[in-house]
Amino acid sequence: MRKRHLIPIPLLLAALFAAYQYFGAEKTVNPVTGRVARVGMSVNQEQALGLQSYQQVLSQSEVIPSGPDHDLVVRVTDRLIKAVGEDAPGMNWQVSLVRSDEANAFCLPGGEIVVYTGILPYTKNEAALAAVLGHEMGHAIARHGAQRMLQSSMAQAVMAGAQFSFTDMDPRQRQVVLGALGAGAQYGVLLPFSREHESEADAMGLMYMAKAGYDPHEAISFWERMEHSGGSQPPEFMSTHPSHATRIQRLNALMPKAVEAYQQSASTSRT
Repeated sequence: MRKRHLIPIPLLLAALFAAYQYFGAEKTVNPVTGRVARVGMSVNQEQALGLQSYQQVLSQSEVIPSGPDHDLVVRVTDRLIKAVGEDAPGMNWQVSLVRSDEANAFCLPGGEIVVYTGILPYTKNEAALAAVLGHEMGHAIARHGAQRMLQSSMAQAVMAGAQFSFTDMDPRQRQVVLGALGAGAQYGVLLPFSREHESEADAMGLMYMAKAGYDPHEAISFWERMEHSGGSQPPEFMSTHPSHATRIQRLNALMPKAVEAYQQSASTSRT
């Protein structure tokens, strides 16, 4: 009976290709946290995809062009854009309010922002909305989407190499090994990176709302409302987002710096 064995060469080549992808990728520096990261596409590519997605969303949605909620969203966005300043050169900032029960908002890589009316009952006030939009703008400014694209591409390359390396293995054993590798990539690499991006966007949003003259404590109040909203969360290690409790803890740790920025903003506005 022929002895079954794995063929490591494809896996090795895939790992080398993933390393080539990583070290050959463009670097980006977060203007708030200073973290250096690598991205899987150019700024122009990001912005083109962002604009395409924005137009697609609006074409499939009921856009609210005027009214008190629309004016609120525009007012908060304008103040945040001024606070962001030079952190986001070349952004094509736009904002649209969409009628939807979904409690969500997002900012695409080019600076196009969509706010769903379903988030407004949770924000309750202008400052909490600024916390949400500052967070979403932080994702775009930090280029988190382009970072995740690179990470996903590298993981796919390694998994493809593993599949070729284990072709001579017993099918059931091969399925178990590939499943373990996939779970390791998902829970050990991709999800932790996603949670890191969320925490980084929280930190950026907190500073932007403070610089825009909004009380940063309202970010805590918002996440406390979300925590008690009745919706269930998966265990943190299985989620793309930190738990509400983790968010609140980290925002509290950043609060002294945010309060200082808020006080400076208030002092500047009085002069």
